Formats: sequence, C-alpha cells, structure tokens
Amino acid sequence: MAKKKINLDKLSWDEFYKIPLPDKLEFFEKDGKMFDCLFSQQYNRKRLENVFNLATKIRHTAKTKEGLDMLQTFLSHKRAMLYFVQPSTRTFVSFQSACYILGLKVSEIRSTSTSSELKGETPEDTIRTFSSYADIIIMRHFEEGMAEKSAWLLNKTKRPIPVINGGSGKDQHPTQALLDLYTLNYSFEKKGGIDGKTIMMVGDLKRGRTIRSLTYLLKNYKNVKIIYVAPDYLKIEQDVRTFLNKNKISFVESDNMQKNLKFADAVYMTRIQDEYDVNNESKNIDYSKFHLKKDLLKLMKKDAIIMHPLPRRAEIEVAVDEDPRAMYWRQERNGMWIRTALIATLFGIEDKILK
Repeated sequence: MAKKKINLDKLSWDEFYKIPLPDKLEFFEKDGKMFDCLFSQQYNRKRLENVFNLATKIRHTAKTKEGLDMLQTFLSHKRAMLYFVQPSTRTFVSFQSACYILGLKVSEIRSTSTSSELKGETPEDTIRTFSSYADIIIMRHFEEGMAEKSAWLLNKTKRPIPVINGGSGKDQHPTQALLDLYTLNYSFEKKGGIDGKTIMMVGDLKRGRTIRSLTYLLKNYKNVKIIYVAPDYLKIEQDVRTFLNKNKISFVESDNMQKNLKFADAVYMTRIQDEYDVNNESKNIDYSKFHLKKDLLKLMKKDAIIMHPLPRRAEIEVAVDEDPRAMYWRQERNGMWIRTALIATLFGIEDKILK
C-alpha cells in the first residue's frame, strides 16, 4: 500500500516539527529545487558536486576586477538580512562577504537587544518583519529548530523568501558542513576523492553541531569510515549512531586520539562547547588528551590533513599551523566561496555564472 501523503500546509508548527525529517524536506523546495538551506540532509551527491563546481568557478572569476565586477551585477537588485543573535565571527563575515560578491545589499541584526524582541515581540513576528524588507534571510540562532521554524512560517505566507541556517543551537550547521566537505574534496582531488577515506573527528562530539552536520553529508560518499574520538561525556549521541547504522556508514568510537591518528586521512578537531554547559560540567573533563600538539604530527600520515571549524582554543597548538597538512585556514576561506555559491543557487543564477 502506498504511503499516504501528508498535507504539510495544514499542520501547526508543533505538528510539523515532530514529523521525521525525510518526510518534510519537500516543504523546503520549489519545483524540485532547494528553496531554503536548513539541513545537511537536503544534499545528495549531485547537489554537492554542483555547488562545489560553482564555488570553484566563482573563486576563479573573482580573482580579476572584471570578473568580480561582473559577479556583483547578478544580485544587485536583491537585499539580504543577516540575523545573527548568537555570537559569530567567521560565519557572519563569510556570509556578508558572499553577499557583497554577488552585489546584494545587506542589513544586519546581531543581538535581540537591538531589535523589537527586547520590547516583547516574538521571534516569529521579527522574521515576518524581515521578510517585508529582504529577499533572503541568513540566520544564526541559539534556539534549536528556529531556522526551520522561520522557513516554515515564511513558506506559508504570500511572500515566501529563502532562509539559510547559519547555525541553530546544538542542532545543525549545514553551511559549515558544506565548506568542510568542499575542503575535503579539494584536498583529496588528486587522491581519488572523498570515497574510501577515513575521517577522524575529535573533541566535543555530543554538542558540536558541525560534527553532526558533516556526518550527515558523508553518507553521500562510498566506503567512508569515521573515527569518533572524545571523552566519555562528550561522545556522539544516539541519534547520530542510529543515522550511521541506518546508512551503513562504518564508524568506531574511542577515547584515545594518539592511537588512532595513524589511520586518519583527515583529522577534524573541535573545541569544547562549554557555552552549552548546564552546571559547568566541562570543567571536570580532562580535555588535554584531545589536543593536537606538534610532537604528535609524526604519528599522522604524510598526506593527511588537519581541519578545525574554528574558533580554536588549545586543542590545536599554534605551532601546528606551520605544518603543510594544516588546512583550517584554507577551510575558513572556503567558507566565503561555498556560501557565495549557495546564495547563487538559491536565487537560480548558477547558469549565468558558469557561462
């Protein structure tokens, strides 16, 4: 018997939010194309390759004055709202730069204390207000599910505009995962690509939304193995294990970083996410065992790469920056190009750029 199609338009937010993600992804698409960018699960291999190719084309085009001038004409009639009410440096600046590359006019809100939310306005009404003045909303919010809720709300109005999730609580950070994967793709381009590689993720895996989002994207590649290395309290949560098992992705869990360094083609370091502490529990964790120091580099493969979503603390020693395998500064720069490509895709101008 065919599965009964759910009428997503008729549901309340609470009802909609409870629906399994695969059953509601179509709500965030228009005519078979992505309209909102909210989850890593919206991407298949073809979409990933398309956005990577577009990012590379934009990167090369923008190197010349003539190329950049041309790019800045494509969306000069559009406006973007950067609604970032959770602290951000790289994500905010890279999105802001991406908008400038395509000629978008940019407005920004960096705190609820500078908006009418301070007067008691609901976040939902704030989002509706933004949609009156902007053609796209790029948001980072401390509340899980807020980006999804914003897109759900606007898609039910007479003037829906795209929403990009720039980080949503401990939930997801899909554009970070895109730039991470773009970096992996670039690094392994002459080594058979991402297929068959071993990715080691180290640190706060329980609360790190970058870890979750990158894991979801890696399902699009063949024979990938993931090594999760973390203190016992900060291991991946059960929903990630369920996803890995369902998609038959090979993975192991460990609390020994040094033992596993020799197996990794990429080492993805993360800081401890103590902003999500409830009772200062992070202070009781010995995180020093999960720091990559210069003397440990000899344990790694000579052609492996080191990544970090940044900001970093002590988990990567500054001396490691000098090693040619350190890829996190290129990874950071890649964020601007991949986010430019994403915005171009949502506005449907990729063919203009590629030509």
